[in-house]
Amino acid sequence: MAAEAPPPSTEQHKLPSPEEFTEVQESAEFGELRRSYRSFAFPLTIAFIVWYLLYVLLSNYAGGFMGSKLFGNINVAFVFGVLQFVTTFLIAWWYSRHAAAKLDPKAEAIKTRMEGGA
Repeated sequence: MAAEAPPPSTEQHKLPSPEEFTEVQESAEFGELRRSYRSFAFPLTIAFIVWYLLYVLLSNYAGGFMGSKLFGNINVAFVFGVLQFVTTFLIAWWYSRHAAAKLDPKAEAIKTRMEGGA
Protein backbone atom coordinates (compact mmCIF):
# COMPACT_ATOMS: atom_id res chain seq x y z
CA MET A 1 0.00 0.00 0.00
CA ALA A 2 1.48 3.34 -1.05
CA ALA A 3 1.59 6.21 1.38
CA GLU A 4 -0.49 9.21 0.43
CA ALA A 5 1.26 12.46 -0.36
CA PRO A 6 0.71 15.22 2.19
CA PRO A 7 -1.81 17.86 1.17
CA PRO A 8 -0.37 20.94 -0.49
CA SER A 9 0.66 23.64 1.93
CA THR A 10 -1.65 26.64 2.13
CA GLU A 11 1.16 28.64 3.71
CA GLN A 12 2.54 31.32 1.42
CA HIS A 13 6.30 31.76 1.19
CA LYS A 14 7.73 35.04 0.02
CA LEU A 15 9.80 34.74 -3.11
CA PRO A 16 13.33 36.07 -2.65
CA SER A 17 14.50 38.87 -4.89
CA PRO A 18 17.50 38.48 -7.22
CA GLU A 19 19.49 40.66 -4.83
CA GLU A 20 18.70 38.31 -1.94
CA PHE A 21 19.84 35.33 -4.01
CA THR A 22 23.09 37.13 -4.81
CA GLU A 23 23.58 38.04 -1.15
CA VAL A 24 23.10 34.42 -0.05
CA GLN A 25 25.37 33.14 -2.81
CA GLU A 26 28.14 35.41 -1.57
CA SER A 27 27.62 34.49 2.10
CA ALA A 28 30.11 32.46 4.13
CA GLU A 29 27.39 29.91 4.94
CA PHE A 30 26.71 29.21 1.26
CA GLY A 31 30.45 29.08 0.57
CA GLU A 32 30.82 26.45 3.29
CA LEU A 33 27.95 24.42 1.78
CA ARG A 34 29.59 24.59 -1.64
CA ARG A 35 33.01 23.63 -0.20
CA SER A 36 31.50 20.72 1.70
CA TYR A 37 29.87 19.41 -1.48
CA ARG A 38 32.90 19.92 -3.69
CA SER A 39 35.39 18.44 -1.23
CA PHE A 40 33.35 15.23 -1.26
CA ALA A 41 32.04 14.99 -4.82
CA PHE A 42 35.05 16.06 -6.89
CA PRO A 43 37.70 13.70 -5.46
CA LEU A 44 35.26 10.78 -5.46
CA THR A 45 34.25 11.48 -9.06
CA ILE A 46 37.87 11.62 -10.18
CA ALA A 47 38.69 8.40 -8.29
CA PHE A 48 35.75 6.57 -9.86
CA ILE A 49 36.63 7.77 -13.37
CA VAL A 50 40.22 6.58 -12.89
CA TRP A 51 38.93 3.20 -11.60
CA TYR A 52 36.57 2.88 -14.59
CA LEU A 53 39.28 3.85 -17.11
CA LEU A 54 41.63 1.33 -15.52
CA TYR A 55 38.99 -1.35 -16.10
CA VAL A 56 38.49 -0.30 -19.73
CA LEU A 57 42.22 -0.03 -20.47
CA LEU A 58 42.99 -3.38 -18.86
CA SER A 59 40.15 -4.94 -20.84
CA ASN A 60 41.58 -3.56 -24.08
CA TYR A 61 45.30 -3.95 -23.56
CA ALA A 62 45.80 -6.65 -20.93
CA GLY A 63 43.65 -9.45 -22.26
CA GLY A 64 45.88 -12.14 -20.80
CA PHE A 65 45.63 -10.67 -17.30
CA MET A 66 41.91 -9.98 -17.51
CA GLY A 67 41.29 -13.49 -18.84
CA SER A 68 43.14 -15.13 -15.96
CA LYS A 69 40.86 -17.58 -14.20
CA LEU A 70 40.50 -17.04 -10.48
CA PHE A 71 38.23 -20.01 -9.71
CA GLY A 72 35.94 -22.06 -11.90
CA ASN A 73 34.80 -19.94 -14.85
CA ILE A 74 35.30 -16.67 -12.94
CA ASN A 75 38.10 -14.52 -14.36
CA VAL A 76 39.65 -11.19 -13.40
CA ALA A 77 37.56 -9.26 -15.96
CA PHE A 78 34.32 -10.58 -14.48
CA VAL A 79 35.37 -9.66 -10.94
CA PHE A 80 36.44 -6.16 -12.02
CA GLY A 81 33.15 -5.74 -13.90
CA VAL A 82 31.11 -6.71 -10.85
CA LEU A 83 33.24 -4.39 -8.72
CA GLN A 84 32.27 -1.51 -11.02
CA PHE A 85 28.64 -2.02 -10.01
CA VAL A 86 29.53 -2.48 -6.36
CA THR A 87 31.56 0.73 -6.25
CA THR A 88 28.78 2.65 -8.01
CA PHE A 89 26.25 1.61 -5.36
CA LEU A 90 28.73 2.21 -2.51
CA ILE A 91 29.46 5.72 -3.76
CA ALA A 92 25.73 6.48 -4.06
CA TRP A 93 25.13 5.19 -0.52
CA TRP A 94 28.13 7.10 0.85
CA TYR A 95 27.04 10.32 -0.86
CA SER A 96 23.51 9.91 0.48
CA ARG A 97 24.86 9.64 4.02
CA HIS A 98 27.20 12.59 3.49
CA ALA A 99 24.40 14.74 2.07
CA ALA A 100 21.99 13.85 4.88
CA ALA A 101 24.57 14.59 7.58
CA LYS A 102 26.44 17.59 6.18
CA LEU A 103 24.73 19.15 3.17
CA ASP A 104 21.00 18.89 3.77
CA PRO A 105 20.94 20.66 7.17
CA LYS A 106 22.95 23.60 5.79
CA ALA A 107 20.84 23.79 2.63
CA GLU A 108 17.61 23.59 4.63
CA ALA A 109 18.75 26.41 6.91
CA ILE A 110 19.52 28.62 3.91
CA LYS A 111 16.22 27.71 2.23
CA THR A 112 14.20 28.42 5.37
CA ARG A 113 15.86 31.80 5.79
CA MET A 114 15.34 32.67 2.12
CA GLU A 115 11.66 31.79 2.31
CA GLY A 116 11.21 34.03 5.32
CA GLY A 117 10.82 31.26 7.89
CA ALA A 118 13.70 32.48 10.05
